Amino acid sequence: MQSIRPSATTEEILRELGQRMARYRLQQNRTLADVAAAAGVGVRTAMRAEAGERPTLETMVRLLRALGRLDALNAFLPVPLVSPLQLAELGGHQRQRAGTPRRRAGPNKGGAGAGDG
Repeated sequence: MQSIRPSATTEEILRELGQRMARYRLQQNRTLADVAAAAGVGVRTAMRAEAGERPTLETMVRLLRALGRLDALNAFLPVPLVSPLQLAELGGHQRQRAGTPRRRAGPNKGGAGAGDG
């Protein structure tokens, strides 16, 4: 088992995640058919997920739930924290949409005298 590197391809990451799920299943001494039935997916779907063959997020969630490992999703994508400075900048509100970068007015960009000639 290896750590997932930022340079890994999507296929390598999916394969590693599948191998980890298979190890959790084997640690629990459960068959693929048992976990697939508990997850409400077909055995072939569970087999493909463990092989890293492009499982859907729904399949992964179902299998993790069946394995009692939904907690892994919190480590996978933790709740984003808002820094106190960001919160103060936004007047105590959390950002709801991304902003557009503001252009700084340069010597030829708008302002007084633009277009005068």
